[in-house]
Amino acid sequence: MTNDAALLRASTSDAAPFRQLYERYAQRVYGFHLRRTRDEDGALDLTAETFAQAWLGRARFRDEAGGSAGPWLFGIARNLLAQSVRRRAIELGACERLGLLDRLEHESATVEPEESWLDELDDALDELPDGQRHALELRVVEGLDYAEVAQRLGTTPAAARVRVTRGLGHLRQRLTRSEREAV
Repeated sequence: MTNDAALLRASTSDAAPFRQLYERYAQRVYGFHLRRTRDEDGALDLTAETFAQAWLGRARFRDEAGGSAGPWLFGIARNLLAQSVRRRAIELGACERLGLLDRLEHESATVEPEESWLDELDDALDELPDGQRHALELRVVEGLDYAEVAQRLGTTPAAARVRVTRGLGHLRQRLTRSEREAV
């Protein structure tokens, strides 16, 4: 059986060895993410991102564990999980500041948003640059992950995150300004 380090070295010129590495570790990496997130879809996304990052960084792999890539892969997985938690906290904070969490916590059949609030939200969305508005629609309305948003927008996941963050920031400023002016 070929060790992980040899597979990673060979994968710089042929994808098949990386596939072998993936098959060795995919279930364990998925289990790592699932135990920490308790979200099957999120764990699948994080597992895919772990191996995408490993693929991109395979040429920089340093064998520091006697031929095993396990510590390296789980290091990538831990970093991605931490980034995901930070991003989620930022998104929840933005939604909370916009007052979206209060509105989302209510059952839609029993609570209708105030018409004026919806009008203000529509106006604020119309003010956004097209890229930010479209990124927000894909991420918030359609619930796509950043990789899918990036693919639809023809950009990178990092750029998609920036567009969503800026769009949420603009909405927060616009809506809180409207609330202050109404008082």
